[in-house]
Amino acid sequence: MNISTLFSLEGRIALVTGGSRNLGKTIAKAYIAQGATVYINSRKATDCDATAEELGPKCHSLPQDISSVEGARALAEALAEKEQKLDILVNNAGAAWGASFEDFPEAGWDKVMDLNLKSPFFLTQALYPLLKAGGKNGVLAKVINITSIDGQRLNPWETYSYHASKSGLIYLTKRLAARLVRDNIVVTSIAPGAFASDMNTQARDNSASVGKHIPLGRIGTEEDLAGTAIYLASRAGDYVVGDTITLDGGIVHASLGQITDD
Repeated sequence: MNISTLFSLEGRIALVTGGSRNLGKTIAKAYIAQGATVYINSRKATDCDATAEELGPKCHSLPQDISSVEGARALAEALAEKEQKLDILVNNAGAAWGASFEDFPEAGWDKVMDLNLKSPFFLTQALYPLLKAGGKNGVLAKVINITSIDGQRLNPWETYSYHASKSGLIYLTKRLAARLVRDNIVVTSIAPGAFASDMNTQARDNSASVGKHIPLGRIGTEEDLAGTAIYLASRAGDYVVGDTITLDGGIVHASLGQITDD
């Protein structure tokens, strides 16, 4: 056992969807620091290109809208033109929509379900040959789905499609894991709680007040997410299969109350 290389990603090829900002950018930066070559994807080419330039020569931009099956396949084809294998896929791209039950629109349902649930399945399917190539020579390929604690418990907001998509993705993680493990591809997920992002504006803009409702007393940091993402992607996390790591400071499993929106 070599502890010094247990968390290393040296020589590994990773793709992080939604990698131009927020949680995806944090994961991409962490993987690069551990030695990986990282491809980041986002819908907006300017954002994707700018982040790749910021993160340095081991980060490459692959802009593509992946909310459709055609888009997912196009991204897989673009990566296949550059690499012969894929070691790590992080399905991070996501969307949210909030509206009252009476007014919740079909557009808000379809947009969120397409990107949060349909896209991870069909992108993983499209990248299957590259992932199988990564899972050879005694090394496991990894698929890490970014889910949410909103797939494990209710929040105070009327985000119907977000709740449904994230709970669905947690269970899809299990089903994909059961099928892909035979090909040396390990599927897991991370369910973040309150992290500052453009999607979670409460945590971003009111971190102190949100932190009061979290057992650990604070919102999540880049280090919290980076450490978990590195663990699952590296040799250290090989024996975690089909599981979801709840990364929330105790809200789901160690809270006596419920987080509120004040």
